[in-house]
Amino acid sequence: MAKKRATMKDVAARAGVGFKTVSRVVNGEPGVSDATAEKVRKAAKDLNYRKDMTAGNLRRTEGRTDSIGLLVSSVGNEFDSRLHRAVEDAALAHGVSVFAASTDEDAERERLLALTLVARRVDGLVLMPSGDLSFLQHELDLGTPVIAVDRPPTGLSIDTMMVDNDGGAHASIAHLVEHGHRRVAVLTHLSTLTTAAQRIAGARRAWAEAGLPGSALQVVTGLSSTEDTLRAVSAVLGSAEPPTAIFAARNAISVGVVRALQSRGLQREVAMMGFDDFDQADLLDPAVSVVGQDPAELGTLATERLFARLEDPSLVVEQVVAGTELVLRRSCGCGA
Repeated sequence: MAKKRATMKDVAARAGVGFKTVSRVVNGEPGVSDATAEKVRKAAKDLNYRKDMTAGNLRRTEGRTDSIGLLVSSVGNEFDSRLHRAVEDAALAHGVSVFAASTDEDAERERLLALTLVARRVDGLVLMPSGDLSFLQHELDLGTPVIAVDRPPTGLSIDTMMVDNDGGAHASIAHLVEHGHRRVAVLTHLSTLTTAAQRIAGARRAWAEAGLPGSALQVVTGLSSTEDTLRAVSAVLGSAEPPTAIFAARNAISVGVVRALQSRGLQREVAMMGFDDFDQADLLDPAVSVVGQDPAELGTLATERLFARLEDPSLVVEQVVAGTELVLRRSCGCGA
């Protein structure tokens, strides 16, 4: 049975003060001494009290608000925006609204946004984990479902919907090896993110299986902007033994690699593979080969799982790993 959510009356009883005093502290109103305010704040923390931002609104008789929260890395990223739209469409089919925000891969921003959504009493959360999510354990205990999408969570045992990052990267590097490439650069985002770590692992596994020296596979991490990518491409191409192929392990990095190669007139001399398709990749010259994944599928799966868990909180926690496919175009040397 779900735990009871703490109220201001509970905080008042624990702190040994009146309800109005707690209300003043919670709402930032004057008239409370520092000592008393600190006592109230400590009681609220001990009880995991969250301010109810919907307290003045009517709610459905079963206690739901007909809203869910969605946290993605950045709504400006094409993958995230497609996932966002799928979550909206799936929620709309259930007559539910979506509150969405971007975490920018910042764990503290993620925590603040998640707690803000919880304070608005959303019926559940779908999020791309950026940091430790153990701060949401109390919400889980209260019966608020939380679903991880694109990445596995840390600090919580919750349902997860993601793709086979290791397998997709492995297939990409194996394909480049089949094309005769013996010096490859792997460019990726934050190595602390599970997706990036899995893609690096898959690339290295394919390289090792081919019996190639590890030093010939350059791995560059920490690329969070186009400028970072441009500098990274310049550095690897300027090395003593430059790569003959580049694997961009994120869609935004793929765009940076395309720009870098085109600016040097090397787009037909240096092969390229990307992870995740991006807008107009097939219209470039040469068209960019990618590891294809379906963010809309992930968004739909995550949202439907959230509604299923709302109906039956006893469901066994599951991890769904969707497959990827190589979309072969001319940038890797194929004729498609």
